[in-house]
Amino acid sequence: MNIDGVFSGGGIKGFALIGACEEIEERGFKFVRVAGTSAGSIIAALIAAGYTSKEIYQLIDEVDLTNLLDTRKTIIPFKLAKWLLLYWRLGLYKGNELEKWLRIKLEAKGLRTFSDLPPHTLRFIASDLSNGQMVVIPDDLPKYGISPGSFPIAKAIRMSCSIPYFFEPVRLRAKEGTNVLVDGGVLSNFPMWLFDQENIKKTRPVLGIKLSPSEYEHEKHKINNAIELFGALFETMKDAHDSRYISKKHAENIIFIPTEGVMTIEFHLTEEKKQELVNLGRERAKRFLNKWSY
Repeated sequence: MNIDGVFSGGGIKGFALIGACEEIEERGFKFVRVAGTSAGSIIAALIAAGYTSKEIYQLIDEVDLTNLLDTRKTIIPFKLAKWLLLYWRLGLYKGNELEKWLRIKLEAKGLRTFSDLPPHTLRFIASDLSNGQMVVIPDDLPKYGISPGSFPIAKAIRMSCSIPYFFEPVRLRAKEGTNVLVDGGVLSNFPMWLFDQENIKKTRPVLGIKLSPSEYEHEKHKINNAIELFGALFETMKDAHDSRYISKKHAENIIFIPTEGVMTIEFHLTEEKKQELVNLGRERAKRFLNKWSY
């Protein structure tokens, strides 16, 4: 059965998305259109390229994830340099290696730009900090004077994955100047609204996969110090827009995968932890699909 899919962000916790997709595939569902933010944009793009969930796991598992953390070369001692680079470059890591890896894997399936896919098949969310706006890629690219079909998919994913202060932002040149774009999760970490809107008849069932508990299971933030305050601030900022959108009706089409205990930027995950996340995603999807009324 054909469905549309939306994948949330969550950094390295995205392994759970792969497990959920395994179960979805085995039930005979096939994604026609996909969308995602951050880690979800990677999974969405690889699915659009034609990779199966097992192939996606192999692709990600075979790469040393720490190799994707590309620091800038400098003669300054690293401990000092990383803070200077963070100040001037706005991120600890360049993000070039991530984009390069994505480009190679997508081109292996004949996918380079958005023109290689039917319109609206693949969409991502990024955050334009220069203009204070959410950006849907490729839909909003004409605002920057860019032809949507000519834009590299790997570059778009890198925009959506540019976790603030972790990866350097992507600087997008437009007619009015240069714009700074970062992780789409800042404004919409789970863009279910792209395919599932009130008062608009859906073309086919829309299934969302969200790397968090449902709002009814969400634990209250504990805020006792500045670090916990920052964490709660970012979590609230990341989820507020989408939580307001997700009504009880929409929640009936969402697989919620609670992934507490794993950090978004935990790139040194053991094989055992990776498999635990995959199994968690698969188990949550199985539980959901057993009772899904689409």
